[in-house]
Amino acid sequence: MNSFTSQQTGRKYRCALVTGASSGLGEEYARQLAPSCDALVLVARRGDLLEKLAAELSVTSPDTEVRCLTSDLTVEAERTVLVERCEELALKPDLLVNNAGMGDYGDFANADWSKLDSMLQVNITALTHLCHSFLPGMIARGEGAIVNVSSLASKLPMPDFAVYAATKAYVSSFSEALRLELREFNIPVLAVCPGPVHTNFGKVAMRDIQRESLPSREGFYVTAEKVVSDSIRALHADQARIYPGWKVALLAAGISLLPMAVLRAVVTNRRGKL
Repeated sequence: MNSFTSQQTGRKYRCALVTGASSGLGEEYARQLAPSCDALVLVARRGDLLEKLAAELSVTSPDTEVRCLTSDLTVEAERTVLVERCEELALKPDLLVNNAGMGDYGDFANADWSKLDSMLQVNITALTHLCHSFLPGMIARGEGAIVNVSSLASKLPMPDFAVYAATKAYVSSFSEALRLELREFNIPVLAVCPGPVHTNFGKVAMRDIQRESLPSREGFYVTAEKVVSDSIRALHADQARIYPGWKVALLAAGISLLPMAVLRAVVTNRRGKL
């Protein structure tokens, strides 16, 4: 595992908060960040999985205080309670990792609205809400950093993945603008744009119960460990955006060079294949 420590990076966080920490990239962020944090706040809906991870971290990073806060980020009231709970526990994040996200793969017209609405709430509203809630404290204390997990999909209009790709386009654009606003306060903002990763994301996003993952080329998959370690290095290098994995980075660069008319043709021909 590619972990980092405060000795390697020259930086130690007083408190890092990671959303979607019960599995996938969030779980890996918790593992890699724990050695460099005085306190680590794990946020997800599944409290049992958070407690299991906290037990593991208590062994691997015994000097780190780990707190598990369950929250359904699709619900505004629960997000408010999460912020209030952090205040009650004197947990003041100087690193916010907005990792929680969800997808829905299939044509838009036949999508279940409740799932689309939940995706909008998690991918856009919750991410924005938590930034808005914790940023004033970071600015007042004169320190902080934000990592927003976007996606390679943010660069493309994607049939069958239309709403997900659009939400991630928001994340990337919002992160870039927020980064510019916060430069005078020396608070870096990083947009992490991974390609396909082997997590439970694909299985949850699929509507067809016969499939467990999104259609994608295996050669473009990057491990969760690499996505997280690359993004942590990018944050400390004060990069604005990162596409973990050289193949994904090369693909992203190629997409940036193509005019929209060509992109439309490409994504239309690749429909159902990603």
